[in-house]
Amino acid sequence: MSYPDTRLFIANQWQDAADGRTLAVVNPATGTEIGRVSHAGIEDLDRALLAARQGFDTWRNTPAAERARLMRHAATLLRERAADIAAIITQEQGKPLAEARGETAMAAEMIEWFADEALRIYGRIVPPRVPGAQQLVLKDPAGPVAAFTPWNFPINQATRKVAAALAAGCSIILKAAEETPAAAAALVQAFADAGVPPGVIGLVYGNPAQISAYLIPHPAIRLVSFTGSTPVGKQLAALAGLHMKRVTMELGGHAPVIVADDADIDLAIRSAGAAKFRNAGQVCIAPTRFLVHDSLRADFAAALSAHARSLKLGDGLAAGTQMGPLAHPRRLAAMAEFTEDAVRRGASIEAGGERLGAAGNFWAPTVLTGVPPDAKLLNDEPFGPIASIQGFATLDEAIAEANRLPYGLAGYAYTRSLKHAHQLARQLEVGMLWINQSAAAWPELPFGGVKDSGHGSDGGPEALEAHLDTRLVSVMNV
Repeated sequence: MSYPDTRLFIANQWQDAADGRTLAVVNPATGTEIGRVSHAGIEDLDRALLAARQGFDTWRNTPAAERARLMRHAATLLRERAADIAAIITQEQGKPLAEARGETAMAAEMIEWFADEALRIYGRIVPPRVPGAQQLVLKDPAGPVAAFTPWNFPINQATRKVAAALAAGCSIILKAAEETPAAAAALVQAFADAGVPPGVIGLVYGNPAQISAYLIPHPAIRLVSFTGSTPVGKQLAALAGLHMKRVTMELGGHAPVIVADDADIDLAIRSAGAAKFRNAGQVCIAPTRFLVHDSLRADFAAALSAHARSLKLGDGLAAGTQMGPLAHPRRLAAMAEFTEDAVRRGASIEAGGERLGAAGNFWAPTVLTGVPPDAKLLNDEPFGPIASIQGFATLDEAIAEANRLPYGLAGYAYTRSLKHAHQLARQLEVGMLWINQSAAAWPELPFGGVKDSGHGSDGGPEALEAHLDTRLVSVMNV
C-alpha cells in the first residue's frame, strides 16, 4: 500500500496545521521521503487543549461499560486493519513486517485488556468510628493527559498511553513521534471510527520541545506520561513538578543478562539473542550487557556471534528479512561511536561492527568482547544492535556489575538453580526481571523501571493508578 500523509487530529477532525507547516517522513531502508506530517503550532495546541477539556467532561460521565464497549470496538477495527497498519509501520520505522504485525496485534490486545479494567475501578466503604456516618473512598478520573511517545514502537507505546487513559475516564492529547506518524494516526482513527466522542483523543506532531513546554504547564493538563530517554524524561518530570502535575515516566535502560555457570546456553542464545536484535536493538528493554560466567564465556561468545552473523538484514517489507534498518541516520552515527570507542579501549569485534551498504540505515549485528568498564558501551544505553560480553567469577560479582549503573528498567538471567533465581529476584535493581525466558510484556503485567529508568507503570492495573484521583466523602446523618 502507499504511505499516507498525516494530519493533526483535534475534536475528531483531521486537519492541517494552522500555518500549513509540514515535516518530511523518511523510509529508513531507502533514505527517501515517503510522506509528510503536519507540524502543530501554538494555535493548534490551544485548540487541542480546549477539545481535551470538553472531551473530558463528556468521557468522565460516560458509564464504564460504555467506555469499555467503544474500546473493544476500536480493538476489533485495529485487528481488521492490521495488515495495512503493519505495512505503514515497516515503511516509516523499518522493522520487519512480521514484527510490525506482532506489534499491531499486541496493541489490539492491550486495548481489550484495559477495556475490561474500566469495569474494575473500585472505591470502598470505610467503617465509621461514630454512629450515623458513612465514609466513602472514591476513584475519579484525574483529567486530561499529555502523553509523549517514541518512534521505536509507534503503535504499541501510543496504545499503552491511550488505552489506560480512556479506561480510567480521562481524555488525552497524544504527541506521537514525527518519524513515525502514520501508525499512531491509524490507531487514533480506529478509536474515532469506533465512536469515541470528540475531544477524548487528540493527536499532534511538531517541535517536541515546544509542545512539551506548552502542554505540561497548561492548567488543563493533569497528568504527564512520557516514554523516551532518561535525560529528556528528567527534564519533563522537573517541569511537571513545578506545576504539581503527576507523571509516569518509562525511561531508558541498559539491561544486564546474567548467564550463570549452570545456565542452558542454547536457551540463552535463542531467547536473549533474539531479543537483542529485535527491532535492530531499538528496544528500551533490549538485552545489552551480557554477563557470562567465566567457564561459559568463550562458548557463549562464539554462539552469540554466530547468531548475529546468521541474521538476514534488509528492507522490512522484503520476504525473509530478520532485521531491518535503524530508524534514522543519528542511530548509525551512534553505533559507530560506541564501536570505535570500545575498540580504541581494547575491545575485540567478534561479529559485525560496521555499516552495511550506502543506502538506508543498516548496521551489522555486532558482538564485542573485552570491553573495559569505562567504555561508553558499558555506561550509556546503546539502543541499537550491539552486544557486549563480560565474564564473572561469582554471582555476587555479576549482580554488583548489573547494579552499577543508574538504570533499572529490565534485566534477564539464565540459571537452573532455584537458589540463584531467588537471589537474583531479591538483589537485581530492575523494574522487570525475566529468568530463563525472553521479555513477555503482556498487558496485565506492570511495565516500568526503577532508579533512573522511570516512575510508575505503563501496564497492568498499576497503569490506571496515576490516572485516578482518590477522594474521601464522609456523610453524617442528621
